[in-house]
Amino acid sequence: MKAFANLFSSLDQTTKTKVKVAALAAYFDQANDQDKLWTIAILSHRRPKRAVNTTLLRAWAAEVSSQPLWLFEDSYHVVGDLAETIALILPAPSKRVDKSLSQWIDGLIQITKSDEIDKKNFIIEAWSSLDYAERFVFNKLITGGFRIGVSQKLMTKALAKSTGIDEKILAHRLMGDWSPTSVDFQSLIIEPNESENISQPYPFYLAYALDQDFESLGPTSDWQVERKWDGIRGQIIVRDDQVFVWSRGEELVTDKFPEFAPLAELLPNGTVIDGEIICMDESKQILSFNVLQQRIGRKNITKKILQTAPVRMLAYDLLEYEGQDIREKSMSERRVLIEEIIKNNDTNGILHITEILQANTWDEHAQERELSRSHIAEGLMLKRKSSTYQIGRKRGDWWKWKIDPLVIDAVMIYAQRGHGRRANLYTDYTFAVWNGEALVTFAKAYSGLTDKEFEEIIKFVRKNTVETFGPVRSVKPTLVFELAFEGINKSSRHKSGVALRFPRIKRWRKDKPAKEANTLEDLHSMLDLYG
Repeated sequence: MKAFANLFSSLDQTTKTKVKVAALAAYFDQANDQDKLWTIAILSHRRPKRAVNTTLLRAWAAEVSSQPLWLFEDSYHVVGDLAETIALILPAPSKRVDKSLSQWIDGLIQITKSDEIDKKNFIIEAWSSLDYAERFVFNKLITGGFRIGVSQKLMTKALAKSTGIDEKILAHRLMGDWSPTSVDFQSLIIEPNESENISQPYPFYLAYALDQDFESLGPTSDWQVERKWDGIRGQIIVRDDQVFVWSRGEELVTDKFPEFAPLAELLPNGTVIDGEIICMDESKQILSFNVLQQRIGRKNITKKILQTAPVRMLAYDLLEYEGQDIREKSMSERRVLIEEIIKNNDTNGILHITEILQANTWDEHAQERELSRSHIAEGLMLKRKSSTYQIGRKRGDWWKWKIDPLVIDAVMIYAQRGHGRRANLYTDYTFAVWNGEALVTFAKAYSGLTDKEFEEIIKFVRKNTVETFGPVRSVKPTLVFELAFEGINKSSRHKSGVALRFPRIKRWRKDKPAKEANTLEDLHSMLDLYG
């Protein structure tokens, strides 16, 4: 555990990619195979299930530290992070137990079904034998709140440096449905049996937001331009007469989309399609993301949901053809093949190929981009016709050219402490619009401001607090901010009756008094136009 805690500290103390890769590679060089496997799993968001609920952890930590629970709770509100609060408040360790990361995790897995007494004994025994850094990491593993500034791409780069295996090969091996409890390091990383995992997807190729002028892109004839659809990015895999559906978040979601089941018979084996899962009605009209959202997170897909939110896939790329990985072929070549597959195989309306938009100039494409919302799209995708299908986010060949966000001016009425490095700062805000003489909350946001602006707002919060509710402060309604957001939908969960998609702070409207902020009527007007 000490080696992993040291790794965590090293990664947390730097923002330099090379330093992080070097630290990870050094760790992989010296750790045992099971610790390597669990480290890869943790950094790939495959964490062990929570063994103990946080209510019990808080009570036990207060008891061990001989502090009243109210004082522990107040400390928690100040620190802002439960794992760190517990690590700080506990007395010094009374002994030393030198267990590895995997040994501690095995212990957590074993107590998952134990009674409360056994869980308490295990946790307190662990706390008494770990130093501060180890406790902090251990507590993160217990609570499931393990966040660290390392992407899977960076972790794969370090693993490649340590093992000598090509990054692309490793990225593919790490995709799919695996767990440290069902596979070992050698079989997953060093000597994988490809035939055993017929459901394995490919790493997704991601686009950067367009941040350069069109002159640098060259003529439009070099690019495949299509709409950026507002759905769920996914891969449909047909192998061995079976169909598998994967989301971009590496979640196997086959059971959530039974509409795709017939593709096991309708598509040839050895076919992997990349596309957007959307809802589409009988007239082939694409429905809003709000309709698709009805299916997200549901454990059971009812007959009614299948009728009101039927899913289809808008296919835009082909990654495997006749059982062969074709990612090194050009975009143009892959497009020809996917058109051929959909033309020659009746997919019963389940698959639709994305339209390629034709234009002679970038100005014409810009005009088409402005019509995106009428097509239930987020903008345009620009893909260089000569590009191969790469791994992760790469600059140069794929760009997303999103439409400008919707905006509204709102009044900040609540401030809450942030998380991680912002745990002691009031950086999470709740916003409201006017409904007559009253303010009605409708959105939360915490990003988009500079450090200097955050400092000003924090000073305001401390001087203008009206009421305090734990980590939340009600403040005088005087500050106005322009919020940007991608979409607006009806919502019965909010008093305002609306919910925003991806709200963030665009700018601080110091030029505008609170009374001139937008109204609930303005929000509902936007709902009529874009909802």
